[in-house]
Amino acid sequence: MGNQMISYSTFMWKSHLEENATEKAYAKNQVTKVLTFEEFVKHIADHNGVFTRGTVKGVVSDTCTCLVEQLLNGCKVQFGELGTFGISITCEPAETLAQFTSKNIKAVNILFDPGEDFENLISRAEFKQVASRAAQVATLKAEKAGETIVDLAAIKGNNSSAGDNGSTDEGNSDNTGGSDSGTGSNPL
Repeated sequence: MGNQMISYSTFMWKSHLEENATEKAYAKNQVTKVLTFEEFVKHIADHNGVFTRGTVKGVVSDTCTCLVEQLLNGCKVQFGELGTFGISITCEPAETLAQFTSKNIKAVNILFDPGEDFENLISRAEFKQVASRAAQVATLKAEKAGETIVDLAAIKGNNSSAGDNGSTDEGNSDNTGGSDSGTGSNPL
């Protein structure tokens, strides 16, 4: 457990909802890797050593199938220390109760209420600041072109401030390129 570390980069952002808002510094956690199902199953199997990867894969797959089945039956499912899964629905309103039908329901959403193993993660977390994804990509590009200077202000100026607030899904990209420091591919 000693080598666990959350990488983050920082960015400036101001709320567009507040009239007199000023830019302030924020942090965005960086995804270092997206584990495939196979990798996660191997990780689980390697942790306890009793069950094979095939057994773990079968149990996790069957768990997912049964979880979906029970959620669609309207059940909440308590997963011990992991937490509780449930559903909510998204709908378009109707003018009256009599006019509302199941056709007004547009989505079924998964709810997850974390269990005690996920409480107070900040007390167990360690952090490491890294360069933003844009800076890593620009540095690699400059390095490959034989350049010795990277204009970070110009790079960040090309990104819209809305994208800098961490609301994009850039952190889920693969882990190719970036920097020699092994921090992976990171968004701003």
